[in-house]
Amino acid sequence: MDEANPKGLSQNDATLQQERLQRRALEADLIREAQAGSREAFGALVRQYERQVLRLALHLTGSESDAEDIYQEAFLKAFRYIGNFRFECSFYTWIYRIVTNLCLDQMRRRKTRREDRAVIVDRDGGEIDLLASVSDSRAYSNPARELDRKLMGDKIRDAIAKLTPRERMVFELKHYQGLRLRVIGEMLNTTEETAKNTLFRATKKLRAQLAELHGA
Repeated sequence: MDEANPKGLSQNDATLQQERLQRRALEADLIREAQAGSREAFGALVRQYERQVLRLALHLTGSESDAEDIYQEAFLKAFRYIGNFRFECSFYTWIYRIVTNLCLDQMRRRKTRREDRAVIVDRDGGEIDLLASVSDSRAYSNPARELDRKLMGDKIRDAIAKLTPRERMVFELKHYQGLRLRVIGEMLNTTEETAKNTLFRATKKLRAQLAELHGA
């Protein structure tokens, strides 16, 4: 067995693993420099994660202005508290935890998150029309069909609004950000099992609410 590759990984996997280790080492150096007061090092961390942070905030809030505010506040908090970073998780998880907590606070202040339209912002920043599957090219030329579409949109918004902020957060981080439950638990400062139970409750509530769309 190769001493440089004790786990017997394929050449490609071994190369990827080595690259990940190098990135983590570089990131750890940047964090330590930032903790020592280097603005340049902190700026490098910001550049590394700014797009993901802004995209996550945009998705969770559904508002460009709110997302930009949260983006700025998240990195201000990160800069202020970088000295508290203890390397117990990745910087990625740490900054995402700050963002999700800020989004939770904002979602609690706003009882409903997307009041004017039934869309979801996907992980690439694009919009997904929740009603696309129930409309067709005749919808806008058929007043009765368009009325049905509007009523269905109201029910979808109501279903999402009846989730707690934490349930909405876990549901969307899992299904629209594609994050693992373990990572979601870390971000929300809870356990993977708690995140799993929260996701189960959210899914059950949404199914019960949206089932009425077919029975109404």
